[in-house]
Amino acid sequence: SLKKERLNTYVVSASIENASVRNLNEPVTITLQHIDQNTGNAAVHCVFWDFQKNNGLGGWNTSGCEMEYTDMNYTICFCNHLTHFGVLLDLSRTEIDTTHDRILTPISYAGCGASSLFLAITLVTYLALEKVRRDNPSKILLNLCAALLMLNMVFLTNSWLSSFNQPGLCITVAVLLHYFLLAAFTWMCLESVHFYLALVKVFNVYIPKYILKCCIAGWGIPAVVITIVLIINKDFYGNGSHSESNPFSNFCWIQENIVFYISVVAYVVLIFLMNTAMFVTVLLQIQSVKSRTQKRSQFWKRGFLQDLKSAFSLMFLLGLTWGFVFFAWGAVRIFFLYLFSVFNTLQGFFIFVFHCLMKEEVVKQCRVHFCWGRFRLSNYS
Repeated sequence: SLKKERLNTYVVSASIENASVRNLNEPVTITLQHIDQNTGNAAVHCVFWDFQKNNGLGGWNTSGCEMEYTDMNYTICFCNHLTHFGVLLDLSRTEIDTTHDRILTPISYAGCGASSLFLAITLVTYLALEKVRRDNPSKILLNLCAALLMLNMVFLTNSWLSSFNQPGLCITVAVLLHYFLLAAFTWMCLESVHFYLALVKVFNVYIPKYILKCCIAGWGIPAVVITIVLIINKDFYGNGSHSESNPFSNFCWIQENIVFYISVVAYVVLIFLMNTAMFVTVLLQIQSVKSRTQKRSQFWKRGFLQDLKSAFSLMFLLGLTWGFVFFAWGAVRIFFLYLFSVFNTLQGFFIFVFHCLMKEEVVKQCRVHFCWGRFRLSNYS
């Protein structure tokens, strides 16, 4: 993976007898003097010799070691343990400033934690209320919530599980993270297809065993992708850097760039473009129907707010906020990574708001079954 690089310092080794040094509160700072001056300002990477790479033959690994400073004569390296949500879909796969990393990491974990809670509430609500999960949109929403919940849970436990330094466990965690990421996007795509069939192709659309076929596609297509990657080489997954220039310690994810771009980026881009097209088509159809059935009245502000709510609801349901990562390049990269981390870690929260709190039928059924006193409704209200 580092064929284009060459060693330009002496190798420094340090060990403590009968002890394993890891998970330090403060990073180990190592200053390495260059053998040849770096007059051309070439890119510098801090690496260590990993005895487990290349089937036990060993190899250089960037995992957990970060370049803090470099000039012509020397480089300062230290290890960090940061993992932000952007690593799942950081297209440029280049180094992020440590300060921003330290901010993005708690944002990611707080957002994923909140999303997990509200996704679980949404799942329990829909599963408990038989009347609100009868229709196909609710069943598709349940599967999407399950995929997003598992994605968040695997992300939150990734660093802890990878700290055990068990290669088999780490590969399993990376595979699960990859699978649930693809599954979440597949279910977002199925959401957009369903909206298109329901609102645009209104007539003559009957698909036998519709939800069963959706489940086969939603859970099966990602499984096929993962199986192909594992058959080619299971070591594409592992603990360490997800790129050569942006190291993260204690995080299991795809290590090979080509596999990442083909099995994640290409998959996500295809679904994102499809969902964007469906999003625009569905909104235009809604507007067309309203313009035929309603005349402009004094209540246009209420209608505008309703349209705005529908647009935001669709946007989060179809995962269009993941598009922020496509703009995370150059001078605005950090800004869009912040937007990406905030909106996507909170996707579950927004789904709860739009499809539980603001959905009239769900609120009504909750008042029927879960409330008491003056807040309770009878079944015939």
